[in-house]
Amino acid sequence: MRFPTSLRAALAAASVAGAAAFLPLAAPAQDFPTQPVKIVVPFPPGGTTDILARNLANELQARWGKPVVVENRAGASGTIFSEQFARMPADGYTLMLTATHHVINPGLYKSLRYDTRTDFTPLAQVAEVPNVLVAHPSFGPRNVQELIAYARSNPGKVNFGSSGAGGANHLSGELFKSMAGVEMVHVPYKGAAPALNDLLGGQIPIMFDSVPGVIQHIQSGKLRALAVTSVKRSPALPSVPTIDESGIKGFEATAWFGLYAPGRMAPALRDRLAGDVLQTLRSGAIRAQFEKLGAEPGAMTQAQFATFVDTELAKWSKVITDARVTIE
Repeated sequence: MRFPTSLRAALAAASVAGAAAFLPLAAPAQDFPTQPVKIVVPFPPGGTTDILARNLANELQARWGKPVVVENRAGASGTIFSEQFARMPADGYTLMLTATHHVINPGLYKSLRYDTRTDFTPLAQVAEVPNVLVAHPSFGPRNVQELIAYARSNPGKVNFGSSGAGGANHLSGELFKSMAGVEMVHVPYKGAAPALNDLLGGQIPIMFDSVPGVIQHIQSGKLRALAVTSVKRSPALPSVPTIDESGIKGFEATAWFGLYAPGRMAPALRDRLAGDVLQTLRSGAIRAQFEKLGAEPGAMTQAQFATFVDTELAKWSKVITDARVTIE
């Protein structure tokens, strides 16, 4: 059938327009970035998350040939900026690097105005930092099994400190209590520094803290390391066993740091960003920088990280519910 000339022209124009409609989906991924990229850290400057973000930004800037800047927007354990970020365009030019708090907060705060599962696009696990269970040298138990036996014989008489209620270190202790079947008393502090000071002074016997935060005190003998919370031993503390190998099978409670985009990001752009970040994390420069912090660069694919985030959300929600943790 032969169409009139005017109709053929209209169909051709529609065909071109239809094809052009798909170009914006591919072009941003292929050409990205064409302008500066911002990585926002929803915590104050100077912390582990901030340092990791700046190391990553430097390497991505070299890879992309465009400025990659880090900005700090602290507040309410990361929830204030997360709410703003969830509503930003998913164009790749504003990203968020945050910590384990991101998957803990939904269980703690019942009135969050965003959905952690759907309002963010997980891109990459940037790093993992194990916590370590440390004790004052005067504390009797010298390993995890002795601690469990002591706690069972003295229910409610073993105190463990943390940097505050609902934080990753506190919940590491709650997970330990649950999986070991022991009763210990949580002593929250307003920050890691005062908790560590009381541990060093013997006012509390044990606490969970990040390896970078206590490694110098372990090496000097001021603290005794009982076990690390990762599933494999920390390269920074190779002689210290894991809690899993100490008898609590399946125990894992690491501090980890993830890079996100807002939700509803086009798959092509998501995969481009995630692939570039993963390649950067595999570089020798990043590994050397992270090693100084006792951090292990992430190695998950984007799909693996998305599944991991869902698993972590479920795990910490259960720990919070079981431990009846509330935030005033």
